[in-house]
Amino acid sequence: MLTLYYQLMVRGTFIAVVDFGSQYTHLITRNLRELGVESRLIKPTAALNILKGAAGIILSGSPVSVIKNPIPFNTALLKTKRPILGICYGLQLVTHLHGGQVSPSHTREYGRARLTISRPHPLLAGFSKTSTVWMSHGDSVTKLAPGFTTIASTASLKFAAVAHRTKPIFGVQFHPEVHHTTFGRELYRNFAFTICGLVPTTTQGVLERITSQVKTQVGNKKVFLFVSGGVDSTVVFALLNRILGSHNVYGLHIDTGLMRHQESTQVKRSLERAGFKNLQVVNAGPLFLKQLRGVAAPEKKRQIIGETFLQVKAGVEKKLKLNTRHWLLGQGTIYPDTIESGGTKHANKIKTHHNRIGILANFARQGLLVEPLKELYKDEVRQLGLTLGLPKELVWAHPFPGPGLGVRTLCLSPKTAAQLNTASNPSIKVQKFSTRTLPLLSVGVQGDERSYRNPLAINAPYKQVARLHRLATGLVNRHPHINRVILQLWGNPLINGAAQVAYLTPPRVALARAADHIVTDELRRGRVYSRLWQCPVVLAPFGERGHESVIIRPFESREAMTGRAHLLPSKVVKRIIQRLRGLNAFDHIFYDLTDKPPGTVEWE
Repeated sequence: MLTLYYQLMVRGTFIAVVDFGSQYTHLITRNLRELGVESRLIKPTAALNILKGAAGIILSGSPVSVIKNPIPFNTALLKTKRPILGICYGLQLVTHLHGGQVSPSHTREYGRARLTISRPHPLLAGFSKTSTVWMSHGDSVTKLAPGFTTIASTASLKFAAVAHRTKPIFGVQFHPEVHHTTFGRELYRNFAFTICGLVPTTTQGVLERITSQVKTQVGNKKVFLFVSGGVDSTVVFALLNRILGSHNVYGLHIDTGLMRHQESTQVKRSLERAGFKNLQVVNAGPLFLKQLRGVAAPEKKRQIIGETFLQVKAGVEKKLKLNTRHWLLGQGTIYPDTIESGGTKHANKIKTHHNRIGILANFARQGLLVEPLKELYKDEVRQLGLTLGLPKELVWAHPFPGPGLGVRTLCLSPKTAAQLNTASNPSIKVQKFSTRTLPLLSVGVQGDERSYRNPLAINAPYKQVARLHRLATGLVNRHPHINRVILQLWGNPLINGAAQVAYLTPPRVALARAADHIVTDELRRGRVYSRLWQCPVVLAPFGERGHESVIIRPFESREAMTGRAHLLPSKVVKRIIQRLRGLNAFDHIFYDLTDKPPGTVEWE
């Protein structure tokens, strides 16, 4: 079989990745980059000459359906002799175009599945007979195209991996590019080296490449940089100081009033200790809370927060009498910020990141925005931070969203609260436990699309957490009106709670801050803080007599595009419950058991 592939193959130096808008497309290029393989993203409608020099083609996933609203595609790209690998939507597209059948799945699949190899194949060399893969799809192949054969399946999916019998055309329904597919890297290695015939090359280091790009873009101008104190903006601050010199960089940390406990003070102290002397701190909390008064919709909150950042920046520029023609704006944007904001042509918007609101997107198109990390993921940023000599406590701090507690404090207008309380949701039976679909909404990502649905709450002792975590993804897959599963750790009967009208007010933000501080403190005391990617603490307007609920979301990930709910030791959970109850503000305490997909890391 391999001999035939080499006879058919067109020799080249890179792999072309056709971008159909998947949340994970860029992870494909990242996997190839780490293997020492050059890759280039191309549009589905690209002309055939763009493949000059390509050794193979990868077709990405997509948020759309190949049978309902397929993306326009130049089918000539599939008629070359180059090896082709279809991922999710890419597999379905290849099947559809070659005469097979694609249908809506009876059971949607989001999250882990067990892959079983049905016959040995070079694409799956190095795989175990059974292994974990990561799914995110609503459609699936139900009839193979002529000439194709199945090489692996899952319990619910017969055609999880397929190959043409005589041509170098392959497809997989799962996503090998995400960290949670056990042998995903091996699949890309097999495709690039064994099937496409490429060899690893030595590429220019990330630091050298970024240095060259920054010097070219900035020229003789200066950079005004937003510095939140998180790892992304801190690494950019260190990079720009190194590349341009501190006299050409103005670092601004804005205390939005939506920060964690003593966060702005700690940011200033930590960065000064790390040697930065060009950072200024501005307290703009009253302005942010004023602008957010009476606003409940999460997308509207994010938009206002982004616009207020720019308003504060303009005030500082005016006070300092800066000539804005000589300054560019800098941000710590990383790739997940862009793709989740719908920043590529066919990508579905999951949520608008505050650093990707409309005016900033225009700045980027005009070359007025300096974003050295925009092609990288969090773990790559952390490695770069260590290379730059930043302290480990800065590099490994938990991520905190730019809108801060503004998106971790859920809000409901009177109209929305009434609609949620009167909605009729199907009951869901989960073994012997009592459950309720709660009158709340959260953002999810399912099949590369945004979902905005209810959580299912289960009342069970914490000792059942591992069993319920295993059930969680299946529950979401089978019941389309929910996108999260949460465990009630403590509180009043679920049936008595109702959605409450609530906005971003100083008392609510203070309560969210206090709850977050308790959870973070106990994670550190229990020595589990460093095991987590992050642990959002969400204030939810659900309860009795105007009281609220709090949801803890321990989460583990590598690059935030996918991840799993982390199960904390019971002794840590017990201390968290005791201290949260001491605030005398909550009717319920919940624990989020949802992986990504189907749930995003944050609730909003």
